[in-house]
Amino acid sequence: MGVLADLLLAQPQARRFGITGPPGAGKSSLIRALATLLRARGEEVAIIAVDPTSPFSGGALLGDRIRMNDMATDPGVFIRSMATRGSLGGLAASTREAIDLLDAFGFPNILVETVGVGQTELEIASTADSVAVVLVPESGDGVQAMKAGLMEIADLFVVNKSDRVGADRMVRAIRQALLLRAGHGGRDLPAHHGVDLKGMSGESDEGSAARRPGAAAAPPSPPPSGWSIPVLKTSAGRGEGIDGMLEQLLEHQRYLEASGELELRRRTRARQRIQEVVERRLARRAREHLAAHPELERWVAEVAAGRSTAYRVAQEVAEAIA
Repeated sequence: MGVLADLLLAQPQARRFGITGPPGAGKSSLIRALATLLRARGEEVAIIAVDPTSPFSGGALLGDRIRMNDMATDPGVFIRSMATRGSLGGLAASTREAIDLLDAFGFPNILVETVGVGQTELEIASTADSVAVVLVPESGDGVQAMKAGLMEIADLFVVNKSDRVGADRMVRAIRQALLLRAGHGGRDLPAHHGVDLKGMSGESDEGSAARRPGAAAAPPSPPPSGWSIPVLKTSAGRGEGIDGMLEQLLEHQRYLEASGELELRRRTRARQRIQEVVERRLARRAREHLAAHPELERWVAEVAAGRSTAYRVAQEVAEAIA
């Protein structure tokens, strides 16, 4: 424990890139392609890939080890698969500690792939410095994109598998969601359920500036933070647009450092880590106290019979462990 504590005291140095998005978006393929580019630049890379744990068997496939098998023999790449083990935020319970350790060991780049997430599994936002939200043409229309919590955590958007039908429409939907969030709604609006009103005005898909994989679509007005969120198109399977994605991630890191926001994010992350560790330890103490309490079965019977409530029991347990 002493060695671990000493390592966790190391000053953060690594670039921490989070790659998140729904299942099947191609996150693993993008991470492998990004790692390949970083290795071509002579930089070492650590990869943390989180896979879901079965609620029935408790096992996890850890399929990212299979997808990234071709990089396993590269001495400049370290791959660590982690199972969620019941954690619900898209990461494993010890992912943050693993990232800190890899940072302390000197890896300059840490790529973190979350388990396939939906609208609320957003722990990656308090873990990585830069977050890329990966979507695919089938991810949904602009209304769905605006509802998703993923819209709130992205530092850049990536529409992967851009060779599929609907990629350009998805780019426009994301841009419109960003415009509405910034208070510039109503411009460039694709109709609901994918009816493209632009086509009626004579603009073809091929005429848009966002048609090239990896090229950032014209961003909306900069948000108050000063960073204009780019929307990129990639095709990890074809190796298209990956260089543009990497450059945008590196550009965001440069922005964070120059603006001072990197330090602010690290302080926010430290505050959340303190709260998380305290809550985790209190939860463990509560479970242990409750499991060993001689009145547990009586409490269970009374709550089941409607003579007491779980809130009363919880209050008694909370007071006992305080």
